[in-house]
Amino acid sequence: MLANITAKLRNCTCTARKYATSALSTTDNSTSTSIEPRTLTFPPKYQEPRQIWLESLDSIDQSKLGLLEIHPSVFAARPRIDVIHQNVSWQKMYRYVSYAHTKSRFEVRGGGRKPWPQKGLGRARHGSIRSPLWRGGGVIHGPKSPTPHFYMLPFYSRLLGLTSALSVKFAQDDLHIVDSLELPTEEKSYVEELVKERLWGPSVLFVDVNDVFPRSITIATDEIKHINIMPAYGLNVYSMMKHDTLVLTRAALDHIESKILEHLHKNDTRAVMAKFKVDQQ
Repeated sequence: MLANITAKLRNCTCTARKYATSALSTTDNSTSTSIEPRTLTFPPKYQEPRQIWLESLDSIDQSKLGLLEIHPSVFAARPRIDVIHQNVSWQKMYRYVSYAHTKSRFEVRGGGRKPWPQKGLGRARHGSIRSPLWRGGGVIHGPKSPTPHFYMLPFYSRLLGLTSALSVKFAQDDLHIVDSLELPTEEKSYVEELVKERLWGPSVLFVDVNDVFPRSITIATDEIKHINIMPAYGLNVYSMMKHDTLVLTRAALDHIESKILEHLHKNDTRAVMAKFKVDQQ
């Protein structure tokens, strides 16, 4: 079926433009190579699989190797903007530690004796100058340092945040799939020109399945602050929203899609919905 679609796309430029996932023209001869369809872990029952171009980083010009089918439950879900906001706020807050500190009446210096007698002077009675009523005295219910603001977002809120962010990237034409992250050169200018030529925006996030990346892209992006690389197990909502374009390798696509679908179709939800404890493994 995919071979027939690819054959039709070679002869019909308008159809190729319809299924393209890039603003660049697809009328070149780079779509001559076809690929085998992917085997989805949990085939969708009520929706058709979405299609996306498989690209290559071998040249600056946008070369397409064929079409890939991706699961609609992961990349075509209804985006929840409120859940995305919850995930971003959670990621920004859980690493924040407040160092504001005030002293209580037991920590303030001085005040070991009664400032004046209880009676006889016509003054208000006081027992210590460390009292919160006094200037320079202790503070009641003041902040103590360090104060962490860590909390754990519910599991399915995090999962829904991932599917919403991936669906937004796919719908806005900001998701691209490449065969690998191997570059023909280690020059920084090659990556910058490639991103500019393909209209990937000011910031790009490359994701591979492992945390050991090819030497070429590691050196080429080392000094570029707005182009980052990340392993698939570290992909999160905050990083996807921070970058304009998300570039996944085919191996990373398989890994992310299988993991999300596994949790979406999991029967035992008691373990993942249990109350989070800091010391649990």
